[in-house]
Amino acid sequence: MNSKLIELLSTITDEEQAILDGEPYINRELYYSPDTKTSDTIDSARVLQNGKLIDMRPHVRFVHFPLHTHNYVEFIYMCQGETVHIIDGQRITLHQGDLLFLNQHARQEILPAGENDIAINFMILPEFFDTSFAMLEREESPLKDFLISCLTQKDIGGNFLYFGVSGIPQIQNIMENLILNMLPSSQNGPLTPSPWSTGSINQVTMGLLFMTLLQHTDTIRVSRRSFEQEIMFRLLRYIDEQYRDASLSEFARTVGEDEYVLSRIIKKNTGNTFKELLQNKRMNKACELLKNTDISIADISVLTGYDNTSFFHRLFRRTYGCSPRDYRLESK
Repeated sequence: MNSKLIELLSTITDEEQAILDGEPYINRELYYSPDTKTSDTIDSARVLQNGKLIDMRPHVRFVHFPLHTHNYVEFIYMCQGETVHIIDGQRITLHQGDLLFLNQHARQEILPAGENDIAINFMILPEFFDTSFAMLEREESPLKDFLISCLTQKDIGGNFLYFGVSGIPQIQNIMENLILNMLPSSQNGPLTPSPWSTGSINQVTMGLLFMTLLQHTDTIRVSRRSFEQEIMFRLLRYIDEQYRDASLSEFARTVGEDEYVLSRIIKKNTGNTFKELLQNKRMNKACELLKNTDISIADISVLTGYDNTSFFHRLFRRTYGCSPRDYRLESK
């Protein structure tokens, strides 16, 4: 990350100075509703003021942040150093360049960070994601749907996602741009969000982040995923990467599980069968090739896993209501 930006983000805040001066606990007034003295839920009304849909602030260092939940979606970007989080009983160490997403049901505790451990917390109301998710809808993918459910639903095997993406320059660039977009126009005061905080530029940037993360789902590392969640991530990556020759029997051999058990898990988590997921992926890939290349329809049929071109034509027409040739002509 840009050294000047790191220097700015490293500035000791008033809250942190109070801690260094001897205050051993977080200031509850900054995070919790004054009407709920004993609540452990951080209130969006305290951290997202003036009707903002998104806000950011440096993670408070030098102090233990006790167990809490949020009534908003939060994600953390580790700019420098590392922080240790205990989420739903699981210990996660966030390293420089990594991302941690938490939905509204995650129970989080954070161990004290040092002066050179610089993290940014993004606090986001669900409606902010409308634009981001609309961008993702252009990318038809069960993996996308499953990722979104992980960020928004409870008890699907985990309330958080940890992306170990420090080695992916595209994601680091997106995060640096997002932070820069949200800085105030003046760089002389404490970090407070700019008027862009609720603007479309940040929503589009967030959508771009999700689209890029979908290309790197192999970086998702959670110490104890549920069995079903682990199976689904592996399955959906398998279909995305091996759609031409994929088969349920081959995947079952790969993961060492019974095909019947896998079929039940797939149906439960996606509402589709393996065959339907694979067919959807192949048809989406065929559309992409028809629109963006001059590859012959016969070759596209083979490339998407259909050696029988006549069957490919019938399936395509049944799916889209037109022939592959007509689809290509209409897309030009």
